[in-house]
Amino acid sequence: MFKRIGLLVVLLTLFVWLAACQSAEKATVTFAVSGDAAEFAAYESLVASFSEIHPEIDVQLQLVPSDSEYRQKLATAFSAGDPPNVMLLNYRRFGAFVAENGLAPLDDYLAGSEIIAKNDFFPQAIDAFYLGGSLYCIPQNLSSLVVYYNKALFDAAGLAYPANDWTRAEFMMAARALTQDIDGDGRIDQYGAGIEPTISRLAPFIWQFGGELVDNQEKPTRLTLDSPESLAAFQWFVDLQVKEHVVPDAVAESAQDSESRFLNGTMGMYFNSRRSTPTMRTITAFDWDVAPLPRGAQAASILHSDGYCMAEQTANKDAAWTFIEYANSAPGQAIVALTGRTVPSLISVAESDAFLPADSKPANGRIFLDVAPQIRWVPIMANWSTIEETAGQEVERAFYGQVGVEEAAETAVTLTQTYFDEANTP
Repeated sequence: MFKRIGLLVVLLTLFVWLAACQSAEKATVTFAVSGDAAEFAAYESLVASFSEIHPEIDVQLQLVPSDSEYRQKLATAFSAGDPPNVMLLNYRRFGAFVAENGLAPLDDYLAGSEIIAKNDFFPQAIDAFYLGGSLYCIPQNLSSLVVYYNKALFDAAGLAYPANDWTRAEFMMAARALTQDIDGDGRIDQYGAGIEPTISRLAPFIWQFGGELVDNQEKPTRLTLDSPESLAAFQWFVDLQVKEHVVPDAVAESAQDSESRFLNGTMGMYFNSRRSTPTMRTITAFDWDVAPLPRGAQAASILHSDGYCMAEQTANKDAAWTFIEYANSAPGQAIVALTGRTVPSLISVAESDAFLPADSKPANGRIFLDVAPQIRWVPIMANWSTIEETAGQEVERAFYGQVGVEEAAETAVTLTQTYFDEANTP
């Protein structure tokens, strides 16, 4: 009897010891993302799937719903010396963290991977995460700016749906026809279109007009919003509101934002990236679809892409890379693609049913892939987000009629020059 009890004690002690050893050996990786409930559920599924394959790594998911709060929390965490090991960053913003030696280069990890390779990704996505010759993030997605449109409103106005090669003139004709004072009280009840007055929304039209955002894409020294081509595009963009009145003015947009207007059926067209798709799929009152940006003499769109990045301070970089590698493998990207929010950066997954399942919305979802060759990106700079924000304030002022286009462009160029000078100072 006592021998049996003694044996049980020994076995129990051995079990506890082995469990303690396993727990001590388990690596912890913190992973931060921003998104809504559907996205959080997708990342939970991603982490759960990863854990089944790699039980030796404990991935702790951190979600911040608000994108602006997410950026603030990341900045605070890096300043405090305690950033998450892995985080999703937009290609327009990762440079600021690189400048502070906050991100670890991933070139060697990718080169040594037997699961993913650089050529597996759309070049428009992965090339955007290089800075100073080093790769700092692995892109999760590739999206472009598109036009979501309300089929019912097009039908009611007797308009043909946008074609995949429609022009700015055709867009303007539709926007005018869809802008209506339905109850006759002298106020617009239904707008033709909605678009944010930002640099990222203006940029593709500047490129379509033959202009550029900066004087040199690789080593920019100034904004070129004041060039003739850029000014022409800027004026066309601003005229949507100040002259044509086919988009809400500042008061109307403040009362109800454009996405909400589209959702409730009082806006014909809405400009956004793939990220709006899950929200649009909640619509039951009318049918909708997507079209590429209306083109001018040439077609152009702008990159929307987030990448998995690793903090330089990460203690166990191999474990963090193992998670990044899995998240960007075909199974990993397929899990997140099922939310509908992302266009997978892996070409094989983008071409699969994970992204383009039968009978899914938008019906014209393949357009996100077809326009990939037209996608361009903004300059990859450590302080580009500051430049974009500063110039964007002038774009907004012009869009809402507070200043003229030439004055706004001149002010934007002047106010941002110091940031370009800083970036080019040895």
